[in-house]
Amino acid sequence: MLDLTAVRARFPALADGFVYFDNAGGSLVLRDVAERVSEYLLTTSVQTGASYSHSVRASERLAQSRASIARFVNASRPDEIVLGPTTSALMRLLATSMAPQFSPGDEVIVTVFDHESNIGPWHILKERGVVFKVWTINPDTFRVDLDDLRALMSPRTRLVAVTHASNILGTINPIAEIAAIVHAGGAKLVVDAVAYAPHRAVDVQACGADFYAFSFYKTYGPHFAILWGRYDLLAELESQYHYFYTKDKVPTKLEPGNANYELAWGCTGIVDYFDGLGGGTGDRAAIVRAFDAVADHEAVLGERLLGWLRDRNDVRIIGDRHAPRESRVPTIAFKLDGRRSDEIVRRVDADRIGIRHGDFHSRRLVEHLGLADGGGVLRVSMVHYNTIEEVDRLTASLERALAV
Repeated sequence: MLDLTAVRARFPALADGFVYFDNAGGSLVLRDVAERVSEYLLTTSVQTGASYSHSVRASERLAQSRASIARFVNASRPDEIVLGPTTSALMRLLATSMAPQFSPGDEVIVTVFDHESNIGPWHILKERGVVFKVWTINPDTFRVDLDDLRALMSPRTRLVAVTHASNILGTINPIAEIAAIVHAGGAKLVVDAVAYAPHRAVDVQACGADFYAFSFYKTYGPHFAILWGRYDLLAELESQYHYFYTKDKVPTKLEPGNANYELAWGCTGIVDYFDGLGGGTGDRAAIVRAFDAVADHEAVLGERLLGWLRDRNDVRIIGDRHAPRESRVPTIAFKLDGRRSDEIVRRVDADRIGIRHGDFHSRRLVEHLGLADGGGVLRVSMVHYNTIEEVDRLTASLERALAV
């Protein structure tokens, strides 16, 4: 079980008494992360690659950062980790780097239920004559069907782009099963894990993806992100750096202008934090144990809010109506009959509780479900530092808002 008092003490922003329920938009930052960023800037802010002592130290810290992040996601080697500013930027970089591998008539499958970061960037391939197919979702059940994916696959399918977890539905998609279907068809799989990584232990090897990305600013760190790829596939990508950064310079050929060293060093604080939650043994098992405890706690939070929503006859829950830890994260979207979502959010704001409304850059999904009117959907996105008491504060606030 999580020691919530100890957990919450690691996030200084929580001391102000505000209820942070917009975590899918950006989580709070660990104290350890902020301190490491500051310490790096004040003691190690020199360029890497030189022979003098401070540069050697900076180079060592960057290597340690990459290795630490590799352990966090269970990469097979540190140089499979590409560092960048955001998932959106890294996906666009990946699409640009992969573009020469496509020919006219090749097919790419994107979804209607992804964040735009893993849809829009791939459309640059239309310039090469690539044909796009869209994997949709049942608007009544909010479920994806793997048979629909199989039906979309063809001998010309070269790539499938899908999310690991929806930032609106909260659904955890079966990536390993999807990967098996994609690879059986001879295609590659690109996974956006932004809405998954804050809640579950990432295992890039076990999930079967070929490329996998997420942002640390939604995983308790700074505005920073990673793209993981299988080493042989990264080696095939076109360089995005200077002409002398040849294709064999993995991963730096995909980090134009160099990585942000201080943010990379700061992110080691995230890995050490989860290692500590899992017993501090310094191995992969500690991270897995930590996220097991996170999943158990978050399931309780999710069920508390969903139970309140289920008891009302004026609410439509957008996604699973229950919170099983194996298939849902506590990102919960809903619509209130006859009420504008933005109106409700403003009333909740007054109680110092942060929730949100809109489409959350999953516009295609919200429009597909017919939920764009009235300010879009309401979204409450919780993480492991949130408490049952905070959920109860929210439901009390919502009741007051609905009474007006």
